[in-house]
Amino acid sequence: MSEKMKISDLSTFDMAEALNTEEDIANYLTLVLEEGDMSEFNHALNMVARARGMTAVAEQSGLTREALYKALRPESQPRFDTIYRVCKALGVRLVVQTAAHA
Repeated sequence: MSEKMKISDLSTFDMAEALNTEEDIANYLTLVLEEGDMSEFNHALNMVARARGMTAVAEQSGLTREALYKALRPESQPRFDTIYRVCKALGVRLVVQTAAHA
């Protein structure tokens, strides 16, 4: 008979630790963006930025670390140019295509 495991004994899943490759990152961001929830997309960008290192992403995007953390909070509403700069710093780009492709 197997022992029962308590939920409290399980380790916490951290998405940032699972984003190991460029393809992982691109797939993750694409899936979240397709859902259409912008607060969740901010959270996903935060996970990717954590995976890459917030300090490095801040430097590459031209933002301070504090501004990056603030912009990527789920409840924040960052300007598009901020999202664009963060995506560029992460090595990903947003692509526009017709809805028929979706």
